[in-house]
Amino acid sequence: MDRQDERAEAGHGAGQCGGNHGADHGAGCGAGADDQQIIDQRKLNNRMGRIVHKILVLSGKGGVGKSTVAVNLALSLMNRGKRVGLLDVDIHGPSVPRMLGLEEETILTEGETMLPVELGDLRVMSIGFLLQNQEDALIWRGPMKMAVIKQFLMDVEWGDLDYLVIDAPPGTGDEPLSVCQLIENADGAVVVTTPQEVALAAVRKSITFCRKLNLPVLGVVENMSGFTCPHCGKRVEIFGTGGGERMAQEMKVPFLGRIPIEPEVTVSGDSGMPYIQTYPDTATGRAFAEVIGLILERHVSPRDKETGGSRFESSGGAAIDAQHPEHKEGNMRIAIPMAAGRLSQHFGHCERFALLDVDQATKKIVSKQELESPEHQPGLLPRWLAEKGATLIIAGGMGASAQKLFSESGIQVVIGAPAETPEVLAEAFMTGTLRTGGNQCDH
Repeated sequence: MDRQDERAEAGHGAGQCGGNHGADHGAGCGAGADDQQIIDQRKLNNRMGRIVHKILVLSGKGGVGKSTVAVNLALSLMNRGKRVGLLDVDIHGPSVPRMLGLEEETILTEGETMLPVELGDLRVMSIGFLLQNQEDALIWRGPMKMAVIKQFLMDVEWGDLDYLVIDAPPGTGDEPLSVCQLIENADGAVVVTTPQEVALAAVRKSITFCRKLNLPVLGVVENMSGFTCPHCGKRVEIFGTGGGERMAQEMKVPFLGRIPIEPEVTVSGDSGMPYIQTYPDTATGRAFAEVIGLILERHVSPRDKETGGSRFESSGGAAIDAQHPEHKEGNMRIAIPMAAGRLSQHFGHCERFALLDVDQATKKIVSKQELESPEHQPGLLPRWLAEKGATLIIAGGMGASAQKLFSESGIQVVIGAPAETPEVLAEAFMTGTLRTGGNQCDH
């Protein structure tokens, strides 16, 4: 067995379970395997519980610059004072070590715990650090890949982080699926494309993949979007432009911005000098910064906006997410189904949900985020909103069975509300001035 195979299987009992540990323990492993699965899940939950935000970077097609976006996204967050981890789960083509100039680094261990490679305040893990030779080919099936990804999430000492950025390989196969199955509360995915239709067709599949797994799409980045000649200043649309934005509108997901083509992006990646660190004041550097700004707007708390500080306010060192009302005494989270920016008269048919955190003492809205509604399935929305921390839903119409499911999920229901904006409805509810009518739904 090669060295990398031994390391990937170490600690996972691959030999004891026929090489399928982490994917399917099987009936033949006995009760001990079930106990180990429970222990592993607790360890994974504890490790991920110290990380506030988990973001996947996906693409439906190779060659669109996904890893470039992931690396510069992670470094941009670090430059803004965030504690960041970068996990490369591209098992067959890890490029993060080279792009960060870390090809010669190896992994250190403390007992069963692996220590990530550190670059400033950035913590990095990749299968590339475990290869004896960078030209080695890993010929692995799904269970092996699932096992090593689980090990990277569960056994790496990530510590307390504001963000974990996960660079997944192209497509909708084992690696992104494994991450989504292992991380139950990921914030969502940044989807990378280039403007031409051949790339957009594949990216649409990535968005469909996210929807089927109830993974929010944080937005689409259009990479390699136009080139400006450094000599004459003329702009040339080598791959076209605007395709990513049009596709985002068609798929009803946010558009985060365009990253233009610059030769220095390729040069910096090949030389291990990340672009955002080397050329922050260029058009491409500013474009990366704008994308990061839009992502942060979805996650930053009011305290962060005022102080620029992090979210970690626990004296015990555990991560506290200010977006979840249960973590801040006196806050409640109100869910409002939306269509065209206003209340949707039936929650099950809405396009998006607005989640508003309200300070019950001051009756003021302290933060708001919008999430794309998952595909409609019976009984899904109450569980989904409960996982997002909602304690109240304001709706137009809702059937009796749905009301019961929300109640069982610990979510209070207000029905018969008018088609107003989420802010108007939340403020009216908190001040006792919300006027409700009849329930238009009888099923």
